[in-house]
Amino acid sequence: MNTQLQKQFDKLEAQRAHLLGLISSLSSEQLNAHPEGKWSIAQILSHLISSEQLTVKYVNKKILGIKESPNTGIIEELIMIVVIVSQRLPFLKFKAPRVLAENTTSYQTVEELIKAWDLVRSALKETLVLIHGDELKRKVYKHPVAGKLNIQQGLIFLREHTHHHTPQIKNLLRQK
Repeated sequence: MNTQLQKQFDKLEAQRAHLLGLISSLSSEQLNAHPEGKWSIAQILSHLISSEQLTVKYVNKKILGIKESPNTGIIEELIMIVVIVSQRLPFLKFKAPRVLAENTTSYQTVEELIKAWDLVRSALKETLVLIHGDELKRKVYKHPVAGKLNIQQGLIFLREHTHHHTPQIKNLLRQK
């Protein structure tokens, strides 16, 4: 794997390990409990897993024609700044894109969540191996609002997306 992609992937894996460590001892009831109108920990993690699954599916399709995909530039760099800021501001709330909501599988146990996340991370890693250094700037990732970005920007978004949802998980854990 390209060293830049490996660094991004390793950061994602460290973040995932941290989250899984927080929930590893939860019962199914604790994992699925939620205040009225709010997501449970299982729903939040299922949402993150589904987001990654859709990312892998889209990127795999786009890398088939990666040589024809245009490169990202300064506009996409500026868009990423806005995306990062939007994910870091706790008072900003977003409705999950319809395609993501429609493709989110519900996992009921910690074991199911771990298995599903292991599978999607393995698929992501296999995909990243296919992208070479001269292809890192190609538009192969599609953010539902920000549009087409390169794979590095896509990985940064996945990390920021998880960062955005981590306080929700921690708040729910404090209520246990």
